[in-house]
Amino acid sequence: MLSADRSQERLARRAIALVLAGGRGSRLHQLTDRRAKPAVFFGGKFRIIDFAMSNCVNSGIRRIGVLTQYKAHSLLRHLQMGWSFLRPEMNEFLDLLPAQQRIDEATWYRGTADAVFQNFDIFRAARPDYFVVLAGDHVYKMDYSHMLGEHVASGADCTVACVEVPLAQASEFGVMTVNDFGLITAFDEKPKNARPMAGKPDRVLASMGIYVFTAAFLYAELERDARSPQSSHDFGKDVIPDLVSRGLAAAHQFEESCVKTTPEAESYWRDVGTIDAYWAANLDLVMPVPQLDIYDPNWPIWTYQQQLPPAKFVFDDDDRRGMAVDSMVSGGCIISGAHVSRSLLFSNCRVNSHARTRDAVVLPEVDVGRHARLNRVVVDRGCRIPEGMVIGEDPKIDAQRFHVSEGGVTLVTPEMLAKLHG
Repeated sequence: MLSADRSQERLARRAIALVLAGGRGSRLHQLTDRRAKPAVFFGGKFRIIDFAMSNCVNSGIRRIGVLTQYKAHSLLRHLQMGWSFLRPEMNEFLDLLPAQQRIDEATWYRGTADAVFQNFDIFRAARPDYFVVLAGDHVYKMDYSHMLGEHVASGADCTVACVEVPLAQASEFGVMTVNDFGLITAFDEKPKNARPMAGKPDRVLASMGIYVFTAAFLYAELERDARSPQSSHDFGKDVIPDLVSRGLAAAHQFEESCVKTTPEAESYWRDVGTIDAYWAANLDLVMPVPQLDIYDPNWPIWTYQQQLPPAKFVFDDDDRRGMAVDSMVSGGCIISGAHVSRSLLFSNCRVNSHARTRDAVVLPEVDVGRHARLNRVVVDRGCRIPEGMVIGEDPKIDAQRFHVSEGGVTLVTPEMLAKLHG
């Protein structure tokens, strides 16, 4: 008799993971003007998509297709540089699948379901028994093999991963109702008046955008969806609600497969789809004991990164001390007589003398000028903050120069700074 872990490992080898990475993520505003949301930097050295990709490899799923569409160059280059270690001769692969008018010359990907449908000939050639379909723009650690094992044991044709979220956020998700047998009985995409969970009036059960399908079943359902003129050919809007209406979709609780360092730790999953959520999730990592453990050697988060020198802190004068407190500072950074507090600095940043940052998420290759002050900001890659500039202390002034979120976080990009000097 195979152990449960061994059985799940074998199932993972029979599956292909399809990472849906084509979306812009318009609620991140100018942060996605030059890159798709899955390619946005996260956590000091990663891209958002690295979490889904690492979950696949750590779960034993080493056949992966990434489907892209919107401004995919940055994403494709990152995947080529960082994820090319998968070996075809070991029945492993990474297929990068941008929209390429495979059906006809007028049709790009019309939705997430259509993106998968258009590449069926490629997937069929690999002869998978199961598909794990997942979004490439969420931050979490999850063992997909556990969900796959539950899918097979239940005999379901489709299994949807779900997570509890606050009722106030229901309009941002697909909200599910599940019966005592684990079947999904209702699915409402981004409802304005969601029904709370039984016994939890302030919580709803949200779809994580992670689905497991038996391969033959998915082929048939997406062919059916492709023929429907009423469909927008999207998993969340069309395919999953249709399966729920026919009683064919089961639920999988994220708590069952979330990878945590200790059993009592909170299950961590974030849709970093707004500036406020993106800023908060990054700064979660500078907490003394972060809910998302990126230090776990048993579940590493893989990425591509440049070979850079260690971070450097210089000067120790009373009025000019290079230091960082409650912060993460990546390779190649130089803190030169500046004070960095509760901040996350990505690679190759420089913070110059007498400058101060607090509650700041600073993306790669940013230069903060002398005497500048940054508070509650997200600073995009390559920004040059002028000497003495103050950002994040006067919302009215910030709103005239930059983008200020509903939560009061200021987004700064090189283009915004260029306009100030234009």
